[in-house]
Amino acid sequence: MTTRVMPTYARLPVVFEKGQGPWLWDQQGKRYLDAVSGVAVCGLGHAHGEIQAALADQAGKLVHCSNLYRVDLQERLATELAEASGMDNVFFCNSGAEANEAALKLARKYGHSKGITEPAVIVMEGSFHGRTLATLSATGNPKVQDGFEPLVTGFIRVPYNDVAAVESVSDPNVVAILVEPVQGEGGVKIPTPDYLARLRELCDRRGWLLMLDEVQTGIGRTGSLFAYQQSGILPDVCSLAKALGNGVPIGACLARGVAASQLTAGKHGSTFGGNPLACRAALTVLKVVREQSLCARAAELGGRIAQGLRHKLAGAAGIVEIRNRGLMIGIELDHPCGELVNQALEQGLLINVTAERTIRLLPPLILTNEEADLLVDRLSVIVSGHCAAQASEAA
Repeated sequence: MTTRVMPTYARLPVVFEKGQGPWLWDQQGKRYLDAVSGVAVCGLGHAHGEIQAALADQAGKLVHCSNLYRVDLQERLATELAEASGMDNVFFCNSGAEANEAALKLARKYGHSKGITEPAVIVMEGSFHGRTLATLSATGNPKVQDGFEPLVTGFIRVPYNDVAAVESVSDPNVVAILVEPVQGEGGVKIPTPDYLARLRELCDRRGWLLMLDEVQTGIGRTGSLFAYQQSGILPDVCSLAKALGNGVPIGACLARGVAASQLTAGKHGSTFGGNPLACRAALTVLKVVREQSLCARAAELGGRIAQGLRHKLAGAAGIVEIRNRGLMIGIELDHPCGELVNQALEQGLLINVTAERTIRLLPPLILTNEEADLLVDRLSVIVSGHCAAQASEAA
């Protein structure tokens, strides 16, 4: 079938018609277990009853009125996020890339307030922060940047999970660090437990802002509402999106202290950001996550799935490591394994491969134990067969 959609994705040959919980059905009625959640977006699964009701109710009242006026639901959401995160205030936008753009603008504004005319931000190898010009320039993936040069300047790149490399940066123009608590697109890379705390101490010592990209890790995905809460620290800036709206586009840039005073009237904005419909969705997401203790549930489910995979795949050739932080789960192989996505699709399972050789699982937080075990059973058969075939070819 001919499509007028720009070919910006190598889309899989399936069209989904409906969803319920962790399940999706295609146009032929085949059912799929969704272990991707719209890339960590649908943390509450598909067609969640409370989200449905909230959206229908809000759509019948007010969808949009613009930020020329006060928006009650936006103010309520900002208060809830600030109180839950330890931040002071929030800027609302529509996506993770926009939230990170806001963070980068905020960092530059902070630098100029200190008399630094060319502020620089330290970013990490293997990172992913978005596809706008500034965020792809910050991203540590040459493939994302290819063909879009000249890139935005003002970024200093260092290895991920290497505090000594950050400490060795002596550029006087540095004003901030931008880092993911767990690298998702980079292959579900999990740093050492003290990584964020040591970066926090370094930023405090040098007068830098610590900015955490929680677009993928936030809203319960890693076992706490914000991943940094497991490190016992507070960032200066935190970006959110993805699961915040459970599929309704919304992004947020949270800030505290001196960072919270940088973006004032006329310095930044968003036409759609924080409109009543998106904020109603986000308020409902936070309510469900809180009332159903889904952060703790994510930690429990992630451990169950990772341990089950380790047991089922024990001894399989080609597996480097199975790692997880809550329901961010990575199965790293010693070779590229992108073909597994289509193999899983044929078996009614939706997975993702990132960084060429890491199977990334991002199932919804509402998964039952039985569905988690089904995911383990179905995926372990696919991966075992693939690894055996690879070993046979190499022999």
